[in-house]
Amino acid sequence: MASLHIKAGPIPRSSIITAGVLDAVLVLAFAAIGRLSHKESLAGLGVTYWPFLGGLIIGWLLLRAWRHPHNIVWTGLAIWIVTVAGGLLLRLASGQGVQLSFAIVTTIVLGVFLLGWRAIAALVQRASRQRMPTHS
Repeated sequence: MASLHIKAGPIPRSSIITAGVLDAVLVLAFAAIGRLSHKESLAGLGVTYWPFLGGLIIGWLLLRAWRHPHNIVWTGLAIWIVTVAGGLLLRLASGQGVQLSFAIVTTIVLGVFLLGWRAIAALVQRASRQRMPTHS
């Protein structure tokens, strides 16, 4: 079974930036897929995107996600929960609707996206460590 997080020394700045950008792009993909599935124009993508981007940013700041951006348990789960809850609350606060079915789909899709890439990264790192020759 794959490790639940990537263990390493200090995290390179480029890795932190990549993790943050990947999270933001996946949240954008969620918003775009949602709009397209409802036959809505991508011209209004920002209206759908900003509450969840806001939730994501709040999550990264509150959790200091840059310290362990690849960690599935502490960072991934928490970022997922804060992004969903924050995004839904910001939608409500801005007068956008939040139907139960939307909240359920949001939770599932963002969970797959925000946890999925971290799981894949952990599997790739584990596989690469297993292929490395050991020095005796």
